[in-house]
Amino acid sequence: MFDRFIEVNSTFPKTAHVLEHKRQGGLVFGWLCTYVPEEIMHAAGALPVRITGHNQETELEDGSAYLYVNNCSFSRSCLQMGLRGGYDFLDGVVGSSTCDGARRLFDLWRNYIETPFHHVLTIPRKSTPEAHALYYQQVVQFKERLEEFLGIQITDEKLHQSIDVYNESRTLLKNLYELRKLDNPPISGAETMEVLNASFRMPKELFNEYLKDLLRDLPSSGHTHNGLARLMVTGSVLTNPEFIKSIENQGALVVADDLCTSTRYWSDPVELNEDTTPLQAISRRYLDNFPCARMFPSDKRFNRILSLVQDFKVDGVISQIIRYCVAYAHDLPLLTERLRANGIPMLALDVEYGTSGSGQIQTRVQAFLEMLGARKR
Repeated sequence: MFDRFIEVNSTFPKTAHVLEHKRQGGLVFGWLCTYVPEEIMHAAGALPVRITGHNQETELEDGSAYLYVNNCSFSRSCLQMGLRGGYDFLDGVVGSSTCDGARRLFDLWRNYIETPFHHVLTIPRKSTPEAHALYYQQVVQFKERLEEFLGIQITDEKLHQSIDVYNESRTLLKNLYELRKLDNPPISGAETMEVLNASFRMPKELFNEYLKDLLRDLPSSGHTHNGLARLMVTGSVLTNPEFIKSIENQGALVVADDLCTSTRYWSDPVELNEDTTPLQAISRRYLDNFPCARMFPSDKRFNRILSLVQDFKVDGVISQIIRYCVAYAHDLPLLTERLRANGIPMLALDVEYGTSGSGQIQTRVQAFLEMLGARKR
């Protein structure tokens, strides 16, 4: 049931879907952050794909030559793939000012990699009326620059169609996560990450069809999982299913997550009504979506994490933070305190992007699971 998703991920970035789209004369735009509105690129007729780094932890000679090593390994891994031609099919790159690592990655990409279109959005750190007005102007400017570059008009009708496609994808992913609430879910955490990775690496329309097939087949598949403890994973960007698998191989079951490559990516729909234009609705959704650790105040994010803990019957939380990921590192003590106050233990892991779970990590996870087991007895 998962072969089609795994095939997409194993051949990324140059998947058959991307190459076929290019062969037919289509445009492909890369995006670097979940605060970049995909619907606008989609409405312009482009295929949006998420720029990520190497599938596994690797040496980053080129990335570290251009970015100081005190930038996170995610930024350096993305840059290295770009410098070595992994993303030479891109017609545009769209970034955002969400953190220093992402901003410097965009600057270097624009300077050293010959992608025809570049644009960066300024992202406020709050959801106040003033912040929404600022971000809306950023979204309008992005749309206008795309129109100028492509020589087209992105109509409200096209935006409505793209919103429908992306909202359908969000609904389908929500339905997939509902299955993870079961005592013996038919899908593991590692398998879920394969699905999530494919969601931003192929045409959304086709992904939606794949996911509909999976949702139809899973309940009757006899495919079930259980574990010594139900875990949630939070923290920095994560795209390697092998990391989740290394946790589940020790007897745990990862049933929930708070990641920009998972729940925070799909959680909230674009809400249309008669009083707003499609562009206003898109702008509001992206700034009000399940917040990143960079957003202030932190309570909105913490409250949503606690809701996930309750809804998915989570026994413990594993925080995996990429070294030099400032936003999540500074956020960790506050989140740990909030979870502790609600009786939820946390294990904090310091990792590099792409890690599959070293022996040291596995030892610490095993000890964490033993502690959770003792709490249940």
